[in-house]
Parts: sequence; structure tokens; C-alpha cells
Amino acid sequence: MKKQSMYIFLASALLLAGCSGKETTSSAVSAGSLSEPPAYYEGYAESPQVTGDQALLAEGDTVRDDKGELALEGVNLEGETLTIGEIELTVREAKNLRYKPSYGLIDFFHSYTHDTEFNLVKLFVEIKNIGDEPLRFAPVALLETSAGETKLWEDDVYLEELNGEITPGETKKGNLGFIVEKTGIESVLITTSDLFNEDGEVIVPAQQINMDF
Repeated sequence: MKKQSMYIFLASALLLAGCSGKETTSSAVSAGSLSEPPAYYEGYAESPQVTGDQALLAEGDTVRDDKGELALEGVNLEGETLTIGEIELTVREAKNLRYKPSYGLIDFFHSYTHDTEFNLVKLFVEIKNIGDEPLRFAPVALLETSAGETKLWEDDVYLEELNGEITPGETKKGNLGFIVEKTGIESVLITTSDLFNEDGEVIVPAQQINMDF
């Protein structure tokens, strides 16, 4: 898909509401050199379909709960911030995770993969509208891995309503995650959507952030 066409398609998709209904669960069993979650997770409600990875901060860390088991294979906790017009976008962290979901979640993931265990590239992002007008924006329109794999915004498995309208002064934060087939990932290149006003006009073109593991 050409990027120009992708952004036009995304512009219309930003008008749609995402999925809701988050639930919070705690880890039943955890292992590895786990630490306290970073402060930017404060107030974050865990995904109902992916085990929480907040305390996975070093390669080799693992955690297991009733949603499945995660192992951290690569991580970047340095963070990157972009100012895109009146949007301030911060990618707080990037992780390459190995995920084995519980049996009860297999049907959910079948729309993305038929594998029962897979790698998941996950980003924790924070978006703030520092202007005085409503805007439309998606933090990740396209994700490309150093292994040569490309994922589009609709491949996100977290479904945390981070795309679309953001009102003046509003802050959104949460996860976006993409199932990948090719392993040995050393970095990911993130391309945002264009920034649109509430009339659907492009204010600022798409920007890019590279995150190394």
C-alpha cells in the first residue's frame, strides 16, 4: 500500500471509535529481575487481552498471569519525543516480547495469527494536544522492523483508543502492539499519521521515530 493512500485511509478511520472495556488483573506468578513499573504507567488500565509487562525492564525478565506468559527479548527505555504541530508525542518505551497467550485468548488472536506463541513489538506512548483546537492523529500509522517486516495501524492488538480525536489539553497514554513473524529485530522505525484538524485537513505531514533495542 502506498503511504499516501494509507494516510488518506487512516484519515477516515480516525473518525471511528476504537474498542473499549479495559480490565485490570494482577500477575499470579512472576520470575526474573522484576522491578517497580515506571512512573509513566500511573493510572494505566491493563489490556484485557495481553499480560501486563510494566515490570519487565531487563532482557530475560518473564511474567505470567491468567492471560498468558511474556518474556522480554529486547528493550529500549530511553524514550523519544516529537513535537508535531500542536501534538507532543512521546514514545516512552519499545519492547520486543515473546508472548504465549492463555487458551481462553486464542480465539482473539486468531484474527492476527494462527500461531499459539509469537513475538510482539510493543510501544508505550503518550500523546498531548498542547493547542486550543481539536485535532486528529494516530501515533503509529506504520511500523517497520529492522528484520524487514511492515505493520499497519490496524494490526495493533491492544485496541486502546489512542487514534482519532484529541481535544485541547487532553493527554492520552497507552500501548500499541504488533505481532511479528521475523525475529532478530534490532530496531523499529515508527511513522506517525499526518496531523489533521477537525475538518480533516492536513496540518503537518507524518513524522518518523527510530527506536533501537
